[in-house]
Amino acid sequence: MFALSRVVNNPVVNYFRTSYEELRKVTWPSRKTTTRYAVVTIILCAALAAYFGLLDWALSQGLKALVSVTS
Repeated sequence: MFALSRVVNNPVVNYFRTSYEELRKVTWPSRKTTTRYAVVTIILCAALAAYFGLLDWALSQGLKALVSVTS
């Protein structure tokens, strides 16, 4: 009986127990909503990568032109 009370009062076990109880209360999004959000995220990441890639290319071209003028 002593070992059982140690397990019940263990902070790690208590943490996982309360986490499990809280996760059961969560309202999870549907598959359609999750897919839509994932597609929007991927498109936004690709657009931002293209934007920053073009910005990097333009700034490096400008820096090359500036260096060639001053040399």
